[in-house]
Amino acid sequence: MLKRTTGEKVFAVFNTIGLILLSIIFIVPVWHAAMGSISDPLKLSASTGLILWPLGEPTLGGYRLVMQNNSILISYMNTLIYVVCATAFGTLLTILAAYVMSRKNLYFKSIIIFIVTFTMIFNGGLIPTYMVVRNLGMLDTRWAMIIPASVTAYNIIIMRTSFAAVPDALSEAATIDGAGHLRILCQIILPVSKSIIAVIVLFYGIQHWNAWFNASIYLTKREFYPLQLTLREIVLLSSENSIIAEADGQDVEIYRPLIKYSTIMVSVIPMMVIYPFIQKYFVSGVMIGSVKG
Repeated sequence: MLKRTTGEKVFAVFNTIGLILLSIIFIVPVWHAAMGSISDPLKLSASTGLILWPLGEPTLGGYRLVMQNNSILISYMNTLIYVVCATAFGTLLTILAAYVMSRKNLYFKSIIIFIVTFTMIFNGGLIPTYMVVRNLGMLDTRWAMIIPASVTAYNIIIMRTSFAAVPDALSEAATIDGAGHLRILCQIILPVSKSIIAVIVLFYGIQHWNAWFNASIYLTKREFYPLQLTLREIVLLSSENSIIAEADGQDVEIYRPLIKYSTIMVSVIPMMVIYPFIQKYFVSGVMIGSVKG
């Protein structure tokens, strides 16, 4: 093993301390919400500050009230539809765009890459985008949550860089054997790019799972609301009364904090469960898509 210099040792110490502090910053809010969601509603409503353990006897009453509410169940279903459809559609378009941009014999390649990169800095703005969505007849439809935000230039560039790193000899050999672009993409490029595809799916999945701004602009019908928009109303606009109505006449103020914490946890648990299974692909995929260009 190589002996580390004094500077490397100092860097390792500060790096470790920094990562520990960042971990605490990220974990504490989630832990606070988790403990609040299983606390006694009476003690929780009278509590202030950080919650490090359940207050009173642990209870799942908040989750019961949340899951019995139709508006949250409908918005949960809507979010699942938006995430699955938009992620699949966005990943497909990203793969096709990245493959085209990764070909060395593409005409006007530099100009196309510049145009795609340009959209990362400048865009049409909120009002023109709204007018496009309105004129296409997508207002108050599920398409408004799937199509406008289906592709991002950042993901295209990452995947394009990964595709460009695949040896040209593989594609050239397939071309000699009579393979077309579609067959080269499906049978050569994609099988060796599973890591970067997993990363792009993760990026799109998280993006659409957390999306609420577009819904607040394009949707007015509550039956199309995603979970995050319903969560925003509960946390910021204090619209828990319909949920607390299940509490058999108890004081609304007592149950309000419990409902907020329970709804927050319901929205973050799926991502926390899924992420560990694709973490290994995330690390390797990001490195593959970033070290070459």
